[in-house]
Amino acid sequence: MDNRIQIVAIIATAVGFAVVFELVRRRRLLERYALLWLLSAAVMLGLSIWRGALEEAAGLIGVAYPPSALFVIAFGFVLLMLLHYSLVISRIVDENKRLAQRLGLLQQKVDALVAEQRTEEPREVEALPGPRT
Repeated sequence: MDNRIQIVAIIATAVGFAVVFELVRRRRLLERYALLWLLSAAVMLGLSIWRGALEEAAGLIGVAYPPSALFVIAFGFVLLMLLHYSLVISRIVDENKRLAQRLGLLQQKVDALVAEQRTEEPREVEALPGPRT
């Protein structure tokens, strides 16, 4: 692997680490989602620094040019993250739907109670004793 490519890969993964840490520090990214990014950045950094591992990984997946294997592995991580986020979004949409249905049922009960109380209020007011003169 060319030294320039290795340097660019190391710098890119270091920037990725810094961005993820800063997002977690500012509480814009939850820790449980940051772990996926940090894991992928650690693997990418390890493969960028350790040439032997990258060449062996390239041989395992059948890529002749090892820096291309780095991009194939990064693409695999991106696909895994997209699948994970799709699962999370699906779960959130399902929970949102259930909450909206429960809110609708509760609003219906509140409306029925308010309507029932409006019909009962005049009787209670009439039952109260009036001022004596």
